[in-house]
Amino acid sequence: MKLTIFDCDGVLVNSEEIYLAAELEFLESIGAGFERKAYMQSFMGLSPGMWEAKLQTCVEAKTGAPLPRDFYAQIDRISTVRLEADLAEIPFARQGINKIAILRCVASSTPSTRLRWKLQHVGLIDLFDPHIFSGDLVANGKPAPDLFLHAATAMNALPHECVVVEDSVNGVIAGKAAGMRVIGFTAGNHCSADHGESLLRSGADIIVENYDDLAAAIERFARPH
Repeated sequence: MKLTIFDCDGVLVNSEEIYLAAELEFLESIGAGFERKAYMQSFMGLSPGMWEAKLQTCVEAKTGAPLPRDFYAQIDRISTVRLEADLAEIPFARQGINKIAILRCVASSTPSTRLRWKLQHVGLIDLFDPHIFSGDLVANGKPAPDLFLHAATAMNALPHECVVVEDSVNGVIAGKAAGMRVIGFTAGNHCSADHGESLLRSGADIIVENYDDLAAAIERFARPH
């Protein structure tokens, strides 16, 4: 292995649990409630544009009416307030990342400005800067492989030399579509007990539950079979 590609939300920072709570609460308030596990599998990891389009369709099917005109603005306002108050690194992220001997970068569906803010806010940006790749760099977001392939090219690595660390079904699908090894990472509090099974069904090569075990898992990929 030459390159480790990290997702951000739910892998480096705890933003997924913040987003999920805000989105599910607000959807419930407008009569468009979702079961948490089904919502995570369908929507987590998508680019903002793909999330909005898919959610619009699903909510209209549930309620028979379009989303309120200010829906996305309200969700963004609620999420931003909670992120500013509660955003933190996933436990032991810095220590775990520092043990990984190969090149590393971030490839996240989050737009560039918000992505860099998250990493700066929790004090992890120095581990990756300038190798931070956002969904607005490519035409097709996850679950398409475009962002991971863009990151590999920028880092001068071939797909088979890359291992992706992902917590979402859509991210796992993207990593496998890119021809990369994929670690399903379940250290975040948003991951239920059976979340790893969902990631394996989506194509993850292995599941890693915490940062203590991540470096060893990546090293195993590098050994000849």
